[in-house]
Amino acid sequence: MNENTLSFTRTFEAPRQLVFNCMIDPEHLTHFWGPSGVTTPLDTITVDARVGGVFTTVMVNDADGSTYPTSATYLEVSPPERLSWTEDRSGMTVTITFTELGNHRTRVDIEQTKVPSPMMNADAQAGFLTSLDRFEAYLSELTGADR
Repeated sequence: MNENTLSFTRTFEAPRQLVFNCMIDPEHLTHFWGPSGVTTPLDTITVDARVGGVFTTVMVNDADGSTYPTSATYLEVSPPERLSWTEDRSGMTVTITFTELGNHRTRVDIEQTKVPSPMMNADAQAGFLTSLDRFEAYLSELTGADR
C-alpha cells in the first residue's frame, strides 16, 4: 500500500443487497452521504450506476451553508459485489467491495487510491469515518437492528 492509499472496513447488520442499493439510490444516499455536519439534499444527487455513468452530489455545510460539489465517473458497477468510481476533480479512485457474511451481515471494504494530500490527514479520515457511522445508523433504521 502506498502513501496515497487509504483502506476502511466496516461490518453492517444489514443484507448485502440493501447495503449495495443504499450506495446507488439517491433516496437512500441523501440520509447519510458525507461526514457529520453536512447534508446532501436529494435534489443534488445524480446516480447513473453503470460503467461510464456519472455520480454527482453537493454536500452542504450545516453550520455556514458552504457547498462541496463532487462529480465522479463509474469504473465498475457489479451488483451487489462491487462499485468503483474516479472523482473527476481529484483523480481519486474509490473501490467498494460488499461481502455477504450470513445472518444479514455485510462487510464493506473501501479502498481509496490516489488520495489527495489534504485527505490523508487524521482529521479528514476521522470525518470520513463519521460518514460510515451515519450509514450504519441509517441502515439500523431501515432494518430495525440494534447498534
